[in-house]
Amino acid sequence: MSDQLTLAAETRDRVGKGASRALRRDGRVPAVIYGQNQEPTSIHLEAKALTKALATGHFMNSVIMIEGAGSGAIRTLPKDVAFHPVSDRPIHVDFLRIGEHTAVTVSVPVVFTDEEECPGIKAGGVLNVTRYEVELVVDASEIPTEISISLAGRQVGDSIHISDVTLPGGAMPAIADRDFAIATIVPPTVPTAADDAADIEAGVPTLDESLDAAANSDEPEADKG
Repeated sequence: MSDQLTLAAETRDRVGKGASRALRRDGRVPAVIYGQNQEPTSIHLEAKALTKALATGHFMNSVIMIEGAGSGAIRTLPKDVAFHPVSDRPIHVDFLRIGEHTAVTVSVPVVFTDEEECPGIKAGGVLNVTRYEVELVVDASEIPTEISISLAGRQVGDSIHISDVTLPGGAMPAIADRDFAIATIVPPTVPTAADDAADIEAGVPTLDESLDAAANSDEPEADKG
């Protein structure tokens, strides 16, 4: 299950571009909390604390408790983080208010295991991943950190669909109208005559030419005496 994180915040009296720029100069990041049929709450967070939380790698699918923006801690789920296009620093965050057992939609990373027990990969096949994350509808108190998919017994040509995956208890795919693929074990790429012709046109040496060049480079230089 994903960890619960806590961030300290202060409410914002002023909003707008000028006020936001002033906050960022002071090492703060403007943010807003919305949802549950309540008025949005404008807040700001310490940039260093937010950056540390982002570095966990599972910030977007963790429950974030916001403290200091009301009479008690506010349970939220991050919905969007905006980053500076040059420095890549966080410049704004949107949080969604949630209850302890609210059903939420989150993107959960996919992790593949047991490659050493996969006949398809041992035979030279390549794992072609089409979805590195899967959107799930889960209880806010039971958000998984990752979805683990075993490759044991998979052959070249096998596709792994969401129906093949054992999801955590109570979790359901957000896409419910089709059995979508997550990954396929594809055959190894074999160079074709067209590939060889394209390499020759581009001046890429063939295998035989490369071997000849390597052999010649190993020959001793002629006696100059």
